[in-house]
Amino acid sequence: MTSATDISNRIIEAVMAQKLAPGARLGEQQLAMLFDCSRTIVREALTQLAARGIVTVSSRRGWYVIEPSLSEAREAFEARRVIEMGLIRCTTSVSKVAIKQLKAHLAKEKAAVKGDDVGLRSFLLGDFHVCLAECLGNNLLADTLRDFTARTTLIAMLYQSSHDAAHSCAEHVEIVAALEQSDWARAEQLMQTHIGHVQAALKLETASGDPLAELRHALKPLSGASATAGATPAQDLHTSPSKKSPKDPSTYLGALL
Repeated sequence: MTSATDISNRIIEAVMAQKLAPGARLGEQQLAMLFDCSRTIVREALTQLAARGIVTVSSRRGWYVIEPSLSEAREAFEARRVIEMGLIRCTTSVSKVAIKQLKAHLAKEKAAVKGDDVGLRSFLLGDFHVCLAECLGNNLLADTLRDFTARTTLIAMLYQSSHDAAHSCAEHVEIVAALEQSDWARAEQLMQTHIGHVQAALKLETASGDPLAELRHALKPLSGASATAGATPAQDLHTSPSKKSPKDPSTYLGALL
């Protein structure tokens, strides 16, 4: 019989494989039919995921996958830095069995990068960090990293990551090589650089630092379009003082922009 843990694990896998997008609705009845179980078990699984910060619930919308805010995205990457760099820093030895397991994972990554299955590629690139924690002997942090990796996958989807999969895989290879050589300082530095590259590839803020730049650009009038007689051109909403009374409600958007 399908358990709540089975369902929550499948949902986490789907998120890491980019098959469930931020904001995707998770209907209790549909999931119960899909997994051939009761809605009580589904609700238990979704409650577990809500506690782990992967889904949320609304009294009107029901259950849905989280849509991380800009601040939550930055916090997630800071948390990963603390966990993953700290994990390496506390390492004193890595067994040959662990190195072999990591290299086996890297072989799957390389094959996925060359292949056409985007979902498998996304999952393996994220799961490397979970595998690393397991191989370094900390299953508790492995579980934590699984959730953080799922969150950063959602962040990558929401904020249009441009990070190259092959580059990410190559950085994983360098980290494992440093661990195999017992060069903990280099492995820690490589991990910091890797997480920084992943974060830098996200559109978390505009290059100009202007939070309204994207909206301002979108609302700019089309080239050659004439303004309605007597109306204030859209580009003047911010650059030119309005000639209307400040109490005129139509000037409010201009004041805001």
